[in-house]
Amino acid sequence: MKLDYKAIGKRIKIQRIQKDMTQDKLAELTNLSNPHISNVESGSTQVSLKTLVVIADALDTTPDALLCDNIKNAKEAFTNHIIAETKDCDEVEIRIIADTIKTLKESIRSRREYFTKTDE
Repeated sequence: MKLDYKAIGKRIKIQRIQKDMTQDKLAELTNLSNPHISNVESGSTQVSLKTLVVIADALDTTPDALLCDNIKNAKEAFTNHIIAETKDCDEVEIRIIADTIKTLKESIRSRREYFTKTDE
């Protein structure tokens, strides 16, 4: 299995921006250089497991949240991501999001067979 380092870097960058944190601050918190953080976020370097854990800790998240695009069984990570994204929603927003999810799920399930058919 080949890891998608660009996807990992993108998730790190998103988490950092959501925390209103600069690359300099993340570098400081992780004892890594700013260029190294930049290379990790761009996916141009292969982040080690140790570095990934240090970055996850600095961003107050988990490694699975940063790796979820690379994990086959990532349902829990994506579910937690949805929960995190909706924590600051008010009553109206959360109801609209719930309705949208329900409609989207029904649409996907009703069309899944069409998209997974093989030519006979």
